[in-house]
Amino acid sequence: MLAITLKPGIANSAQVTEVPPPDIADGPVLVRTLALGVCGTDRDILGGLYGSAPSGAEKLILGHESLGAVVEAPSGCGFAPGDRIVGIVRRPDPLPCPACAVGEWDMCSTELYTERGIKGRHGYGAELFRIEPTFAVRIPDALGHLGVLVEPASIVAKAWDHIGRIGARSRSCRPRTLLVTGAGPIGLLAALFGAQRQLDLHVFDRTPGGLKRDLVHALGGTYHSGSLTDLEVSADIIIECTGAVPVMVEMVAHSAANAIMCLLGLPHGASERTYDVAALGRTMVLRNQVLVGTVNANRSHYEAAVAALAKAPRDWLARLITRRVPLSQWQDAVEHRFGDIKNLVIFAGDREGPPASRS
Repeated sequence: MLAITLKPGIANSAQVTEVPPPDIADGPVLVRTLALGVCGTDRDILGGLYGSAPSGAEKLILGHESLGAVVEAPSGCGFAPGDRIVGIVRRPDPLPCPACAVGEWDMCSTELYTERGIKGRHGYGAELFRIEPTFAVRIPDALGHLGVLVEPASIVAKAWDHIGRIGARSRSCRPRTLLVTGAGPIGLLAALFGAQRQLDLHVFDRTPGGLKRDLVHALGGTYHSGSLTDLEVSADIIIECTGAVPVMVEMVAHSAANAIMCLLGLPHGASERTYDVAALGRTMVLRNQVLVGTVNANRSHYEAAVAALAKAPRDWLARLITRRVPLSQWQDAVEHRFGDIKNLVIFAGDREGPPASRS
């Protein structure tokens, strides 16, 4: 079968190659891949910045934003041929740590976890993959290829889960205003979740208009571009999705008393910008504010993501997909162009049978 493989740590080593059929050790459920989403994590791995192959393997199969159709499944496992599923990315610490032991592997405290397509475990970027029933999540057929949005939406669902838990510190907590910085796929999905919570929605992005602006307006939100410093918003909740240090610094000026600020964007490299940490500390203490970072997701977050996407307008979700390319042209999906939101690699049509083995 065909798969997108690379040598971790070696930039531009990825290619579509023949690989053996998936190992039964990966799980008893056999899945035919329909589509694979591409994100910044994939681009970093392809650039050699990080990523690791399974123990004893030279190459890693790429891909963690999955969508597939079940081909074979053991009786009584909860899945049947034809079911649409997405695969959870992280696998728990084998010891396990206290968090992993209760199914919160997204909060693993030892960092001995593995991740499909990222760390120590092959990804979903192959014509077929196997998976354990515990780590497969069924999605409604009606979502079609939009089901590939479940994985990024699960990251957002976790952020909202933590925001809700932190907000419960006070019985008077009644957030009204949400500011999302960054209108990439994570930022727009964060905005969707905020709109579903009927918050006064504001989204800031450096792109002056176009599709991103239209998507925010369709949610009933206000779209801002230009200078974040000039933004006249005092937000109860801020979700930062850019990873840009200047934005992370400036967002604090737009936080209300008792605000919760959640970081989802991952900064790269060192910052040349300095910040008055003492002033930040005084502000956060005197205004009862919280700053929290979050990454990854557990099963409950995937299920919350499926529920949120299922009740979202399908035409709105469809506009998040800016490019679909076949496996033979997968590099076109990786290339980030101005205005891109989410690009997909299409492996198979919805009504095609399982691909014949070529190994």
